[in-house]
Amino acid sequence: MTDTGQAAACPNDSSPAAHDKAAGVPLFHLGQVLATPGALELLQTHELTARPFVLRHVSGDWGDICAEDRQANADALQYGYRLMSVYVISKTERLWIITEADRSSTTLLLPEEY
Repeated sequence: MTDTGQAAACPNDSSPAAHDKAAGVPLFHLGQVLATPGALELLQTHELTARPFVLRHVSGDWGDICAEDRQANADALQYGYRLMSVYVISKTERLWIITEADRSSTTLLLPEEY
């Protein structure tokens, strides 16, 4: 995860092990769960709900992020930094989920809304 918000620009480092965590125990508090208008529209367009993505996020399945961002999330779990997941919705569409460092809120958003 970079300060410039370019997690989606990292090379794909998805692994089958990451998908196995989806049903796992929550690793952190989500706080208030919010969604931007763009994220809501994306989900509605594809007839999806937020729940599966939020469950993946809170279980440590960070989706389509690179090794550097996976390490940043591991550090965030240990030291209380911001957490970020990126999920591929279509060839050209991504859904980001960000949990704030203080765990007060988790937001679903589009990359261009960051």
